[in-house]
Amino acid sequence: MLAEWLTTVSFVFGGCCSNAITLEQLTSQFPRAGSLITFCQFAIISIQGLHRHVEWTSYGPRLKPRRIPLMPYLIQVVLFYLVSLLNNAAFAYRIPMAVHIIFRSGGLVVSMILGWIFAGKAYTAAQVMSVSIVTLGVVLTTLSASESSSNMMHESSTPMYLTGIGILTLALVFSGFLGLVQDYTYTTYGRQSNSTHGSDKASHAPAWQESMFYLHFLALPMFITVRKDLISQFHTLSKGPVASYTITVPPSISATIRPSLSIPPPSSILLHPKSSSFLSFTNVETSSTSSFIDTDNLFLRLQLPAACFPLLLNTITQLLCAVGVHRLTTQVSSLTVTLILVVRKAVSLIFSVLVGWGRKTGHPENVNMNMMWSGAALVMLGTLGYSLATNARNSKKRKLD
Repeated sequence: MLAEWLTTVSFVFGGCCSNAITLEQLTSQFPRAGSLITFCQFAIISIQGLHRHVEWTSYGPRLKPRRIPLMPYLIQVVLFYLVSLLNNAAFAYRIPMAVHIIFRSGGLVVSMILGWIFAGKAYTAAQVMSVSIVTLGVVLTTLSASESSSNMMHESSTPMYLTGIGILTLALVFSGFLGLVQDYTYTTYGRQSNSTHGSDKASHAPAWQESMFYLHFLALPMFITVRKDLISQFHTLSKGPVASYTITVPPSISATIRPSLSIPPPSSILLHPKSSSFLSFTNVETSSTSSFIDTDNLFLRLQLPAACFPLLLNTITQLLCAVGVHRLTTQVSSLTVTLILVVRKAVSLIFSVLVGWGRKTGHPENVNMNMMWSGAALVMLGTLGYSLATNARNSKKRKLD
């Protein structure tokens, strides 16, 4: 149990914080690549889960039996797809990463309002007060960047920034509805534990794996609605700066292939950013490309768009983050989940502001630090207060029952 818990926490902090870092680096250079980033994230998580949830039959591939029917998943998928797409698309409107992290914490406010309107939920005074504190924190954090952004850039940047805030707000609303649908689904079909036993283990994957897979896999066909953006963003990334990577060829392999190597004149194989060539063998002794390879040390040099490596890191860390969060929901109480995710957001915020990868790449991310940190503190305080008030209310209700 301890090893499983440490693994989950490592996925949450290592995966989610690393994902925030790579996302900031990527969007600072390619702010309009949100759709492509989202598609790559969904694709890698879907590929990772295919062997667990898809089986081959004489008639072709077929989905394995599920704990939850397909229809509840379809509703969640549409909302989850919109939330993910809108959150990443907001970077095209000059939303700083720090504001992005904190503003998404305002989902607590939206969830409370939607729960009261559509689910008839009642809340205590402590819960309402905590949500009010979160709202104030979100407003302060949002204003901390909007003022500096409008002063630093053109006048047209203010409407652009407000458009980005509107996109994040819409994502929060969809996220609130997603929470309501998930609550209804788990109430109807039950929340399964992370472990399974007997025949159930043989026929079903753990609940967190099933949920993670279907929320991403079923959303892939929806990307056809943004196919033009995906193609445009792919071309933009492929035509961007180029990076070269050198890979050492093991001596055993180089000894085997050296006798058969005869490389054309150097001028025809030298790497160039605009060239279609992307492979060459390099002579270590002369540090130049030779017609014949006559050294024991061979290096394979790859030339790829510079955005490929951070995009790959972003998709991998997103997979780790998704695994950690989904595992967490089945291992601990909702209060502990909330507390851990609040701390995780705080760590991501510290990395974003203090290290500031976006500012190193020239991305205009100047913020009013006093307002931003005050807003962040209020968001964290309000979220913790809401969690404690909810836990106290649930404990009182259990005693009365």
